[in-house]
Amino acid sequence: MVTTAPADPMIGRLIDGRYQVRSRIARGGMATVYLATDLRLERRVAIKIMHGHLADDNTFKTRFVQEARSAARLAHPNVVNVFDQGQDAETAYLVMEYLPGITLRDLLKDYKKLTPEQTVDILDAVLSGLAAAHKAGIVHRDLKPENVMLADDGRIKLGDFGLARAASANTATGQALLGTIAYLSPELVTRGVADARSDVYAVGIMMYEMLTGEQPYVGEAPMQIAYQHANDSVPAPSTKTPAVPAELDELVLWATARDPERRPHDARAMLDRLHEVEPAIRAPGVVVRATQPTMVVPNAAAPMAGATAETAILGGGVPVLAAPTLEASEVGEDTAALTATTERRKRRGYWIFALVLLLTGLAAGTGWYFGVGPGALVTVPDVSTLLPEEAQQVLEQEGFQVVPGERNDPLVPQGQISGTDPAAGEQAQRGSAVTMFVSLGPSLIPMPDVIGQAEADARVALEQFTVAEQNVQQFSSDAAEGTVIAVLGADGNIVEAGADYPELGDVALVVSVGAIPPVEGLPVGEAQGALEGVGLVVEFADPEFHDEVPADHVITATYTNDPMHPGDSVVLTTSKGPDLVAVPNVITGQTIAQAREQLEALGFVVTSNVPQFLEGAVVASVQSPAAGETLKRGSEITVNFQP
Repeated sequence: MVTTAPADPMIGRLIDGRYQVRSRIARGGMATVYLATDLRLERRVAIKIMHGHLADDNTFKTRFVQEARSAARLAHPNVVNVFDQGQDAETAYLVMEYLPGITLRDLLKDYKKLTPEQTVDILDAVLSGLAAAHKAGIVHRDLKPENVMLADDGRIKLGDFGLARAASANTATGQALLGTIAYLSPELVTRGVADARSDVYAVGIMMYEMLTGEQPYVGEAPMQIAYQHANDSVPAPSTKTPAVPAELDELVLWATARDPERRPHDARAMLDRLHEVEPAIRAPGVVVRATQPTMVVPNAAAPMAGATAETAILGGGVPVLAAPTLEASEVGEDTAALTATTERRKRRGYWIFALVLLLTGLAAGTGWYFGVGPGALVTVPDVSTLLPEEAQQVLEQEGFQVVPGERNDPLVPQGQISGTDPAAGEQAQRGSAVTMFVSLGPSLIPMPDVIGQAEADARVALEQFTVAEQNVQQFSSDAAEGTVIAVLGADGNIVEAGADYPELGDVALVVSVGAIPPVEGLPVGEAQGALEGVGLVVEFADPEFHDEVPADHVITATYTNDPMHPGDSVVLTTSKGPDLVAVPNVITGQTIAQAREQLEALGFVVTSNVPQFLEGAVVASVQSPAAGETLKRGSEITVNFQP
C-alpha cells in the first residue's frame, strides 16, 4: 500500500497579511524554514516559523525572539540579514534574507574534505562575520557547518543565532549543553560557561573537519564525545592529512586549546592571524615572519636535554645560539690579537646593524603595502539591490576601481545591482577592478507547450518558472481529468506556448476536472446531487409545463459562466408535466355565449352550430367532449343546441 505524506499546512498560507509561504526549505528542532514572498516589497525571503508545540513554552519563545534581536544588531556581508520578526495568531516567525545555495555541511558531504586554500576562503568569511558579532557583544554559541551558508552567487554567510547571548551573560543556567556536542568547548561541557573564546573553539573544530574530512572526536554516545572535549587535546590536522600546511596546524591547535586563556581572545584575533599566514598557504615556500600566537619559553640557562653546544631549542621551536665555552688557555691570549679581533667584530657589527635596518625598512614597507597600501586585501562589500550610484560610491570608498557591467537576474529588479565580480564577501586587492553588475531583470524564456500534459509532467517542464501551488480548476468536455488546459501569467491572461516569459516569473496551471455531468431529463434530486458532487452550485428557475418531460424532472440546465469552474452556478428548469385541463359541464342551463366564455377562459377553442348573433339567446344542450374528460389547453370543444 502506498501512503502519501500529509501536505504541509503552512504552504500557501499568508503570514501576517504580508508573507506568502511558497515551499519548505529545511526543518530543525525549534522551527521550520520556508521560502516565502514578501508581497509588500515584492521580494523572496526565508521565513522561520516556530513549531506549534513550542508556542506555549516561554523559554523557546524568548530564545526565538533573541535570535531576531541578536542577528538584527549585525550588519555585515558575512552574516545573514534579519528583516522582520513577529507573531501571527499562534505562529511566531522570523523573516531573513533568502540565500539559494547549500550549507558547509552539504559541501563536506559531497567533497569529504577541502583543500587548504578552500578552507582559508571559508574560514576568512566565517571569522569576518563572527568578528562582527563579537565586536557587537554577541556570542553565537552554536557554530557548526550547518550554520555556514554558501550561496549560489559565491557569498558565504553565518546564520542561525538561535542560541546567541550577550557576551557578558556567559554563565549558563541549566542550558550549558545547548548546541551541537561535536563543537562544544571544554568550558561549556564542564562549567556551562561560554564567551567569544568558545566560538573560536567551535571554529577550530570546523577547521579540523574541513581539512581532514572528519571530526576530531567520535563516540557512540554524546557524553563520550563531551568527555573527550573536556579531557583530550585536539590533534594537528596533518596527523590525518599530511598535506595540511604547518601554519594551519598551528592555527587549529591555537583555536582548540583546552584552556580558554591560551586561545585567541575573539574571532578578530584569529582572523588577523589567518591573514598573516594566508600568503604562505596560497604560495607554498614563502616564509612568513609573524609573532607566534602562544608560546611558553623555558629558562634559557637550562637548555633542553639533547641540545648541542651550538644550539638549544626553546619551547616554541626557535633556535637560539648558545654562549661559547672558553678554554683556560684562551684567557692568556695575546692582547694585540684580542684587540684586532674586537675591531673586526665591531666593523662586522656595523654591517649587521645596517643590514638589520635595511631589512626592517623592507619589512615595514612590505607590511604597509600588503596591510593598508595598494596591495592590501579588502573584503568586497555586499551592494546587491542598491542603485548603481549608491553601489559605486560604496565600492570606491573601499578603494576599488568600479567597472560597470550588466546581466539578467530573475530576483533583482531591473536597474538595481545584482552582484559583483569578485562576489560580496570575497577578498581582493585594494585598488583592483570590481565589476558591478546592473540587473537587466529576468531573462525571457520561451513558454514550453504543456497543454494536454499531466499536471506533474507540466510542473517539471515549467521548472524555470515559479508555478503556483494551487491550480485553477476548470470543467472541460475535451480534456481528460488532471491534464493541463492552459497556463496563466501573473496578469491572469493565458500565456501561449512559445511566447517569451520572464525567468522565475509567476505562472498558474489551469487543470481539467473533467466534463460537467449531463442532467437533462433526470429527476430533480438526482440532478442536483450530481452537480453539487462536482463542486457546482445549483439554482432553480420557475417550473414549466412540458409535454415530453415528466413532472419534477429537469428540462434544461443553464451554465452561468463559460468556461465553468468549481463553485460556479447552474440554473435548472424543471417540468410541471403536460398542460392538461378537465373539461367542465357547460350544458347546465347556460347560453351558448356563456358556455363559450367559460371554456375559452380555460384555454379551449369553442365551436358551435348556433350562429354567433343567436348565441346569447340559445341555451346549450350538447357538448363534446363530455364534461370530466382531460384535454390539453388549446383543444377544440363543440357546444351545440339540439332541439
